[in-house]
Amino acid sequence: MIAVIDYDMGNLRSVTKALEKVGAKATVTRDPKIIREASHVVLPGVGAFKDCMRNLSDYGLVEPILKAIEAGKPFLGICLGLQLLFDESAEFGRHKGLGVIKGKVVRFPEGELKVPHMGWNNVSVKKDSALLKNLPEEPFFYFVHSYYAVPVDKGVDLTTTGYGVEFTSSIEKDNVMACQFHPEKSQRAGLKVLKNFSELS
Repeated sequence: MIAVIDYDMGNLRSVTKALEKVGAKATVTRDPKIIREASHVVLPGVGAFKDCMRNLSDYGLVEPILKAIEAGKPFLGICLGLQLLFDESAEFGRHKGLGVIKGKVVRFPEGELKVPHMGWNNVSVKKDSALLKNLPEEPFFYFVHSYYAVPVDKGVDLTTTGYGVEFTSSIEKDNVMACQFHPEKSQRAGLKVLKNFSELS
């Protein structure tokens, strides 16, 4: 069973429906017991970094998330769920994240390209991963974001994407995976990512 964490900041319905479409059993929850008993955990996220961290804290979800990661469960962050894994974000000030991955979250530089980065873009795969099994070499995914993560250790990069700068578009470190793009909005390629995730053990 996949626990999809509910903290009032994620596109929970579309993520859950996409997981169910690929044959996974998904439960939207903020119950620490259910998160503890789940085989997999998904942290979606839409909105401002500061608000998301506040809600995770207010609902008592920070410790269950960190314990799920420490327990070795397959863990998937989506969009803001990727950014929250880092040490801090510069969105509307300076705000502390979960600190699972060393690094920070920064805004796209002002320039010729519109911010937010919104729409379809391809990713460049940096290492082998079961999460990207049976996908093309440079698959396309759907993005909506104004900020991106900058890992201290580029070895965690699973994919990068070009949009004015070459940014980290997904990461993988041990059992922790996360993508800046929205797999639940990315049609066939996104559904394949979710299916691959659901089949991890």
